[in-house]
Amino acid sequence: MSKIVSLEEAISMIKDGSTLGIGGFIGSGHPQEFSVGLEESFLKSGHPRDLTIMFSAGIGDGTDRLGLNKIGHEGLLKRIIGGHWGLIPKLQRLVFDNKVEGYNLPLGTISLLFREIAGHRPGVFTKVGLKTFIDPRLEGAKMNERTKDDLVELTHVNGEEYLLYKAFPVNYALIRATYCDEEGNAVMDKEAATLDSLAIAQAAKNSGGKVLLQVEKVVQNGTLDARKVKIPGIYVDAIVISRPENHWQTYQGYYNPAFSGECRVPVDSIEPMALNERKIICRRAAMELDPRAIINLGIGMPEGIANVANEEGMPGLKLTVETGGIGGVPAAGTAFGAVTNPECIIDQPYQFDFYDGGGLDQAFLGLAECDKEGNINVSRFGPKIAGCGGFINITQTTPVVIYCGTFTSKGLKLDIKDGKLNILQDGSIMKFKNKVEQVTFSAEFAKEQHQKVLYITERCVFELRPEGLTLTEIAPGVDLKKDILGHMEFEPLIAKDLKLMDERLFREAKMGLIK
Repeated sequence: MSKIVSLEEAISMIKDGSTLGIGGFIGSGHPQEFSVGLEESFLKSGHPRDLTIMFSAGIGDGTDRLGLNKIGHEGLLKRIIGGHWGLIPKLQRLVFDNKVEGYNLPLGTISLLFREIAGHRPGVFTKVGLKTFIDPRLEGAKMNERTKDDLVELTHVNGEEYLLYKAFPVNYALIRATYCDEEGNAVMDKEAATLDSLAIAQAAKNSGGKVLLQVEKVVQNGTLDARKVKIPGIYVDAIVISRPENHWQTYQGYYNPAFSGECRVPVDSIEPMALNERKIICRRAAMELDPRAIINLGIGMPEGIANVANEEGMPGLKLTVETGGIGGVPAAGTAFGAVTNPECIIDQPYQFDFYDGGGLDQAFLGLAECDKEGNINVSRFGPKIAGCGGFINITQTTPVVIYCGTFTSKGLKLDIKDGKLNILQDGSIMKFKNKVEQVTFSAEFAKEQHQKVLYITERCVFELRPEGLTLTEIAPGVDLKKDILGHMEFEPLIAKDLKLMDERLFREAKMGLIK
């Protein structure tokens, strides 16, 4: 019997109350046909319904149109387990309104959990998540009052604290590849990353479930290079040939061969950033760059660090991204996760094995909210649920962690000239608070691990020291009391050797970071 079926036939295989493992990372690698088909079937017939879905990265574009936003309907979903939530507003609303159960687990740990489910092991034992909102002693990763079951358990191994992320059966895998043969052996030649697709397929197959595969084309048996096959046909139960509009490589374009590694392209000359608060922060962060380091640059503010490094003529940085890309230039926006000119692309679970084991040397991430202990929140702000993504995996295991962000937000206006900074108007939102809404980064855990942690803003720099969060640098032209202490809900420790930030940060000319 042929494995090639219509979209309607594939969706009809999914029974009410099932658990689905769904592939994708923002706009890459997501089987959009299945999201479209699930929505159409539910709106027409009311089935399938009461589904549990699990995904590592928030698959969407921030609107209600794409990715998992298509299936964000009350009744269709019963439980959502996800890593990154920032681009799936329909699912955010379901959780915030208490319409479904919701769990926010670390992105990398979800990828690894699929592998543990496949191996019929109890789950993922790890220190990742300890003393953050994932820890059962805080929130246990539960996102609303409706959510009751404990998916994360505090345990001890050899006298040390660990978290156990519990395994459970996955009934269906919804994944995609570029081509497959008639048996379902699949290659990902045009995909931006291989992600955790293999782990999801194995989890479903070994749970007694079914694997549904979306592809661009089906080719004759025996015509694919066995060395390129990423999903063995023995796992695949149904193949759906996608419509072109539902198989874009990323949400920024149908296909870019430089993302897939098919070819390398010249990296266009990058325009230097204008001298503003973002450039000041990225310049100060770039002063911490170790050219020998293996680095992760987070999305948002830290993306500008690569721009500064290019302007300063710093040697090629060895950058990595969560999806498995190593080397090259990470893409931004809704193409985040793809890499231009990657040196290699490995499966996502293996990237997080490397991250969780301390393989990174430096990590530069965003600074959304910080409290008097030095804890950071990037995951939840009232109804806005960004999710932790890979943030916890990265920040708890990397020896040097540097947070980058403006001191206040919403309405900040500056005057930058002659090596000095003048605050014309402060933002209306304070970011340094007595207590963060949610602990995504635990300062207590970081101090126990002896990590170096800096908090870089346009007007000052803090360091996490054994005695607490300490102000170590202040911008020339800034008044300590009026411009810093006056816009914090707490008073930090102040270093005895409080220094001025380098004046070169506040000048138009290059800083001359390479001597």
